[in-house]
Formats: sequence, structure tokens, C-alpha cells
Amino acid sequence: MNIIKSKLYKTLFLFFTILAIGVTGYMILSGDTFVNALYMTVITITTVGFGEVHPLSPEEKIFTIFLILTSISIFGYTVSSFTEYIISGQLFKQLKLKRVQKTIEKLEGHTIVCGFGRNGKQAIVKLKNYQKEYVVIEKNKNLTEKLDAEEILNVEGDGTTDEILIKAGIKNARNLITALPSDADNLFVVLSARQLNKDCTIISRASKESSYSKLKIAGADNVIMPDKLGGNHMASLVVTPDVIEFVDRLTIEGETTANLEEIAVNELPKMYLNKTILDLDLRKKTGCTVIGFRTPDKDYVINPDASIKLVANTHLIVLGRPEQITKLRELF
Repeated sequence: MNIIKSKLYKTLFLFFTILAIGVTGYMILSGDTFVNALYMTVITITTVGFGEVHPLSPEEKIFTIFLILTSISIFGYTVSSFTEYIISGQLFKQLKLKRVQKTIEKLEGHTIVCGFGRNGKQAIVKLKNYQKEYVVIEKNKNLTEKLDAEEILNVEGDGTTDEILIKAGIKNARNLITALPSDADNLFVVLSARQLNKDCTIISRASKESSYSKLKIAGADNVIMPDKLGGNHMASLVVTPDVIEFVDRLTIEGETTANLEEIAVNELPKMYLNKTILDLDLRKKTGCTVIGFRTPDKDYVINPDASIKLVANTHLIVLGRPEQITKLRELF
């Protein structure tokens, strides 16, 4: 692609060079004004056949022949370069990239996922099931081609750089998940993202215990260690297998198995603000049950009392069957 771009730039350089030579030559040989010299140069290199400004001297005729032969060579080189650009698919790719970039620029409150590895793919599946908007950052060209084939919004590049994060819409993003294999790379992403968006919720992957505190200091709201979680989960299947299996079934993997939903009180109709859970009456309206409550200080209350007030910046955790969750989403 760089070679083709280089040829196109070279073509533009040659065109303006021959234009400058023509204007300068006619001004010197004929004593013409800049406009007349430019006119003579343009009709000569384009071979349109319009009349000359004045009869040409032998020197001017020789110079004109030189311009015509040179311009024909440049024109042939231009056609060849542009044809190669189209055949290679770079023109259509550039148009597609611009269209994708415009789509990303219109997003508000989306999630950015850095890395299309195992953890990144799992995150995307979850976001897709929740019908959340997301953009993937991936520097592996083969993986970005796969994302394009699946019509997933993505930006090809290094997520540790500010330029790529800005292209992915970090300034308008609500969340960022960095699931790169290297803790150092994740640290750079967290640092850059936090500088570009102070309010963004950042979740980072970590493989080493020593990286946990560094990522938190850098600005990560949550740090996940997949290996540690996997070990705890396997041990729990030995100690309390039925409880773990039940909890696993509550994990949302698709519309048919959705059982848990989170409700932000700030997003509820204003009529429910400062009312109680009892006033919300979810059980009667949707069949769902409130099993958890998060306070503004991010403390969690399990099986909250119905008299708890729904103040600003609180959240409800709701349990229900798939059809009940669907009704909940429709109402609230």
C-alpha cells in the first residue's frame, strides 16, 4: 500500500513540476504575463487544441513540443498508478475506512475493546448480547479483516497510542476494556485512556499479581486476572458445585438465557426518583424480583428491603426469566 501511495504522490509532484516549468518557460521565452503563460501551459499539457495567445517563435515551438511529450509520459504514468491503486483495492478500502470512521465519530456512550484475543472475544459476545455499541482496537491485520467480514466496527492500530484511541472514540466512550496479552501494554492503554477521558470506566486484564496495583494507580476502575478467576471457579465447583452451577446459569449468554439485569436509577422516569423499591412495584409490573441494591458509595445490599429509597446514582440488580427481563427492558 505504501508503494502505491508513493506512486500517487510522485504523480502529483510531476504534474505540478511540469506545470511550473511550463509557466516559467513561456514567461521567459515570450515575455507573457503569468495568466497567459498558465493558459498556454494548460492547453499544451492537456492537448485540448485551443488557439495560442500569439504566434509562437521557433524557440517557443520547440519548448511546446517538449511540454507535450513530457505531459504525455506523465499522463501515462498517472493512469498506470491510479489503475494499480484501484485494482489493489486500496481505493475502496480507504472509502470504507472513512465510512467506518464517520460511524465511530457519531457514537456516544459506547465501549472500546482493546485486543481481539480470547478475552476480547468473550467481552464482545457479552456486549453483543446486551445490544451495546462497541468498537474493537486490533493491530493484527488478519484479525481486523475477520472483524470487517463480521461487520464489527474496528480500528486497526496500536491501542497504546493516543491517536488510535481517539480514532476509536475514546472521548465519547463510556467504557474501555483492555484485554491485551501484555500487562505493560494494558498499563499504557489505561494511562492514555484516563488522560483522554476522565469519566470513562476502565477495565483492564492482568496476568501478574504485581500489575494489579500499578493498573489501579494508572486509573483502571477494575482489574481482572483471568487465571486467578479460573482457579477460584474450579475450586468452587468442588466445594459448592450446585451453587456455582446455579450462578453460572444466571450469567447472560443470550436472549434465551438472560436472567439478570441492572437498572440505573438515574435512567428511570423522574417520577420514581426518591421513591422506594416498593413504589417501583417491579414484581407486579414485570414479574422480576429485586435481589440487590448498590448505594451511591458503591456498597452492595443483598436482598434489599422494600423501603429503601431510590436516590440518584444508585442501581438495582434484578432477577427474572427471559420474558420478564424483556418486559422490564421495554418498560424501563
